[in-house]
Amino acid sequence: MDHYDYIVIGGGVTGLSFANWIEELGDASVLLLEKEASLGGYCRTVKQDGFVWDYSGHFFHFRHQDIERWLLAKMPEEVIHRVNKRALIRVEGVDVDFPFQKNVHQLSKESCLRCLHDLYHADPKREYRTFKEMVRGKLGDSISDLFLIPYNEKLYACDLDLLDAEAMGRFFPSTNFAETLANSQRPDNRSYNSQFIYPEGGAVAFVNGLASGLKNTEVALDEAAIAIDESSKSVRTEKRQISYGQLVSTMPLPSLLQQCGRNVGSYSWNRVLVFNLGFDSKGLEDVHWMYFPDKSLPFYRVGFYDNILGGDRMSLYVEIGLPSGVGALDVPSHLDSVMVGLKREGIVTSQSLISQHSVVLDPAYVHMTMESERTSATVRDELSCQGIHSVGRYGRWTYCSIEDNIVESKQLANLLEAAREG
Repeated sequence: MDHYDYIVIGGGVTGLSFANWIEELGDASVLLLEKEASLGGYCRTVKQDGFVWDYSGHFFHFRHQDIERWLLAKMPEEVIHRVNKRALIRVEGVDVDFPFQKNVHQLSKESCLRCLHDLYHADPKREYRTFKEMVRGKLGDSISDLFLIPYNEKLYACDLDLLDAEAMGRFFPSTNFAETLANSQRPDNRSYNSQFIYPEGGAVAFVNGLASGLKNTEVALDEAAIAIDESSKSVRTEKRQISYGQLVSTMPLPSLLQQCGRNVGSYSWNRVLVFNLGFDSKGLEDVHWMYFPDKSLPFYRVGFYDNILGGDRMSLYVEIGLPSGVGALDVPSHLDSVMVGLKREGIVTSQSLISQHSVVLDPAYVHMTMESERTSATVRDELSCQGIHSVGRYGRWTYCSIEDNIVESKQLANLLEAAREG
């Protein structure tokens, strides 16, 4: 039986980052298992008919400049676009700047006054049980009902009372009455992703950069892990049995528990159907993506690749949130509904659709519930004691940025190598 100091399951950004960090720290033997025929996970790019699309919008934003420099150093030939984000929320026929809760002055006078009234009487200091309670409590009914509740119900495809109050953590842009009032006079719309970077060749350029950084890691494509034996510290694939010193898994936590023969517990998530659409001429300019809380529209977000890459033809990604596990999707029917919606909203006017691509992300957004928060933390600690480390957005079963995953992989690599050498 082959043996490796580390087996990494999953060749997305998290798994590739971990392998890079481990190589930089020492001479450990590393095997990276990827079930697909290529690396990337959800960070994949489709190039078709002159358009550049991802499996979904992957726009990297950094809080740690050393992490950004580390990543970009692995892709020196790639043209990088640095973009100051402009995002809009369409509510009541008005395009409101992101974040909505700080820009309600852009609504009609009547709606603005209702939002300000409710925000003034909000109670942000209370402790809240669910995400829906938190939104209403901190921001009031009007802001919640106009945007935050219908939009997130479309995105997560569930009742928001299911989600934990902190389901979005630092990514939820909060405000108070004084901040919102001040923003009407002196706009300050900064958020966690106010500026982002995007490669000319699509998000896969980040994956290619990370892959090029690997010198000693053995990469096995088309080889899925199908069972993990905690007692013998071995992984069974469709091709072989392999033993490990430490196992780093980026697969969804419920899948990992199943492979370990453990009780999977109660986890839920949504699916996202992504349409990438290419048109023969330009559309809206000076906007990078738009949010649509209107439930009569199938999509919750529309993004404009052409306004990021400087293209002369409209290039969109369109996202639809759907419950998980509800049979096969009628993709052509969904596309028809999307096109009707895009035309109704004036996104598509005289343009002709000349290229299209679709993909289903499943899981897409995990449902962070009070139960999942409790059980995932407990079981991940138990697994870690057995030399199995579940990391990344789906491994930790959380809501986080791509940078967060890179940072987590670095911290884990430092911890494990220090223990191995000590």
